[in-house]
Amino acid sequence: MNDSLPFEPAIQGVRDAGACEPPETTLLPFEQPVFLVGMMGAGKTTIGRHLARILNREFMDLDHELEARCGVRVSLIFDIEGEEGFRKREMAALDECSRKRGIVLATGGGAVLSPQNRRYLKERGVVVYLRASAEELFRRLARDRSRPLLQTADPQARISELIAQREPLYESVADLTVETGVMPVAQVVRVLVPMLQQHEVLP
Repeated sequence: MNDSLPFEPAIQGVRDAGACEPPETTLLPFEQPVFLVGMMGAGKTTIGRHLARILNREFMDLDHELEARCGVRVSLIFDIEGEEGFRKREMAALDECSRKRGIVLATGGGAVLSPQNRRYLKERGVVVYLRASAEELFRRLARDRSRPLLQTADPQARISELIAQREPLYESVADLTVETGVMPVAQVVRVLVPMLQQHEVLP
């Protein structure tokens, strides 16, 4: 859900290096929101924050919006209402957030499971799929106990199963795809910004 943890070491290195950060603010030739989709651990929250700063846009995280509305962590929403209840709340939050102009929005890993959510994403903004391998995702998430869907005896197998289920959905909504791999956050942003600048968006 919250994608900040796996990337924090890379972010610390970027802050220390300074020069790795893109040098100045870059504005996009469109006001439509930029939506980040991808698996948990793909870096949507961390990359999204950096991207929003470079683009001089507001950053929003869909899971954080849900937590603010409910007053509890996503994991507790899962515990109390189950995945079905969580997905209903997620859809309502995405409907509201995806209407905002000039934002970068990090979605939850499972937001694309809903056909309605996929319509919101495709129709209302530019969708970027942040892709990472099952092995890389497991490396990032191995110590993270806050992911309800990974509380199983074999989380690595579960990650592979989720990728097999969700990757076609991510690809179906994506306007742009970036392999995050082991690239530092600043490098991912440097790759992504020109792609967004050159992407043609219908008015």
